[in-house]
Amino acid sequence: MTAIAELTGELLLESVGDFLDLLANAPSSSIVIKKTSIHESFFDLRTQFAGEIMQKVTNYGVRLGIVGDFSIYSSKNLADFMRESNRSNRVVFVDTVDEALRRLDG
Repeated sequence: MTAIAELTGELLLESVGDFLDLLANAPSSSIVIKKTSIHESFFDLRTQFAGEIMQKVTNYGVRLGIVGDFSIYSSKNLADFMRESNRSNRVVFVDTVDEALRRLDG
């Protein structure tokens, strides 16, 4: 079983620097966070925030589960991005913490 850090509380990732701080302080290389802990700009692909986070995840060899209701987003590009990401199991967008834990443990 892989050690997975589930982050709760009022954390808000607003920048790549915030994400790097999170990685530096996380007790595990697999992290689960709630969608509400990520600034909304992440879900607007034009900002490139999501792409930069994905690059850091890949570069640092970590895995990330993002938990929440993503049905509020109507962007086809974002849906495609999340679907492709879910195929890799490196960054997964899921509905529940249990599903994130299961996906990241595999």
